[in-house]
Amino acid sequence: MAKRIPPVVKEMYNSAPKPQRETMIEMRNRILEIIPDAEEVISYGMPAFKVDGDIVAGLLANRNHVGYYPFSGSVLHQFPEELAKFSRSKAALHVPIDKPLSKTLLKKLIKARLAIVNKN
Repeated sequence: MAKRIPPVVKEMYNSAPKPQRETMIEMRNRILEIIPDAEEVISYGMPAFKVDGDIVAGLLANRNHVGYYPFSGSVLHQFPEELAKFSRSKAALHVPIDKPLSKTLLKKLIKARLAIVNKN
């Protein structure tokens, strides 16, 4: 059974255009399979996932993609091969609107972010 979305977070998902929203919800479900105890919050104006007080992932609808934000500029560059087909910035991965990130790739990205959090 899917975890209930907090109302303020649900509003953010509902305000996204339908194709982006569907991708975001699919990625949300995959993220919660990886980190089931994550707290769902709004951070920097986007739905985000907090583990032990640290934001480890965020999702944001954009006109031409869904942004995946690891909340660290030190994560994405660790995966040059896996992320080669995606456009990105230092802080965001641009996910095609109709192709959510795989659970395998999300797990790698979240694991890398948690490793940074746990170092500090």
